[in-house]
Amino acid sequence: MITTRSRSASVRASVRDDEELRLPRPPGVFRRFWARHPRVADVLITLICLFLSLTPANRIDPSLPSPIGQILAVLVPVSVVFACATLMWRRRLPLLPFIASFAVEVLFLFGTLPGGTPLALVTSYSLAVYVSARAAWTGFGIGVGALAVLAGLLSFSGAITFQVAINPVINVLVLGLIGTLIGVNVGGRKRYLAAVIDRSRQLLVERDQQAQLAAAAERARIAREMHDIVSHSLTVIVALSEGAAATPDQEQARAAATATAETARGALTEMRAMLGVLREDASPLPLAPLSAPAPEETVAAAQRAGYPATLATVGTPSPLPAVVAHAVSRIVQEGVTNAMRHAPGASMIAVRVVHAVDAVRIEISNDGVVGAGAGAGAGAVAGSGGVAGSGGVTGTGGSAGFGLRGLDERVAHVRGTIAHGSADGGRWMLRAELPLDEVRTAPNTAGEEA
Repeated sequence: MITTRSRSASVRASVRDDEELRLPRPPGVFRRFWARHPRVADVLITLICLFLSLTPANRIDPSLPSPIGQILAVLVPVSVVFACATLMWRRRLPLLPFIASFAVEVLFLFGTLPGGTPLALVTSYSLAVYVSARAAWTGFGIGVGALAVLAGLLSFSGAITFQVAINPVINVLVLGLIGTLIGVNVGGRKRYLAAVIDRSRQLLVERDQQAQLAAAAERARIAREMHDIVSHSLTVIVALSEGAAATPDQEQARAAATATAETARGALTEMRAMLGVLREDASPLPLAPLSAPAPEETVAAAQRAGYPATLATVGTPSPLPAVVAHAVSRIVQEGVTNAMRHAPGASMIAVRVVHAVDAVRIEISNDGVVGAGAGAGAGAVAGSGGVAGSGGVTGTGGSAGFGLRGLDERVAHVRGTIAHGSADGGRWMLRAELPLDEVRTAPNTAGEEA
């Protein structure tokens, strides 16, 4: 019962695979019937061969000595029945009926009338289809050669006449050659189609694997973008809100509230655009990454929140590849956000962007007592930054570690380098270098996710 169920399950799985491959149905009603019922075809072929082989099996030379003649009169029909019965295993054990058919042809050397059996045709065909063309030709050559040598020896010794000796040899030569030629053609086509279908199944598996990898990469991209959007925007919003609540000046409080609303509105717009990618019913969206705020906008937002952030640009800015420009914006955003969250007591947050011929270099440093983004702060961190003497900003080192890990992935994507950690004078420094030559020469780089 278990075997039947497992076999049925495998058949259903094979049918599903074929439907997935969209294979055409076998042409012709009869071919489809034989393909679905191979056992019926084997039984029918066995009965036909048995019917055509029993008549020549009774033609035993009466001139043979009595004991030998009587033995052959019984042995030949029994051998024919056995050889025909082995055709039921011609698909799984094609060599067995092939050998049995040639053994029957040897016994036919002792017949009196011309005759033969179609067993050589069927077994040669089966050997070529279900084993290989090489095995079929080898077996055919050995079988015909052995039968011809034995027939020649019996004829020269006078045991049988030349006419009786030549009949089985010609029968095996003609029918075996026909069966081998047809079998080689059918078997080669069958093995070729099987190889094509197997390759197609492999391509389906590889397609599914590539889809899973692409989905994982897209999830990682969305996670990085969401982290940058939420982390930076909420940090600014918290700082502005605390500053507005702490200051007695209504004008400053109103300005902080207005800046909070603008920051929240911008973050909401970015999140809607990001999450819209995940909706199946959403309108088609571009696959390019969302535009990140420019370094000037990030520094300006930190300044509005009351942080001592500055931006210095060295060199002449030139149009950057989209992937590099996106990476620069996100690196500055993450570095400034980490400084705001984890070093609220810093007296300076310095951003320096150097535009060279072959690379863009970003340096972000602060002199806060806690390493910004280094993950040193296991719990909440408080300070005196903010608007008009706000109570500071809280944060955790775990999220900073996630953000820096995202930066590592961004920089690796553009074949750059990044380093972050403590520097001289109690400062915390983040340095990144993004090469331009490799990115400009890389194919399809501008459309890839940064």
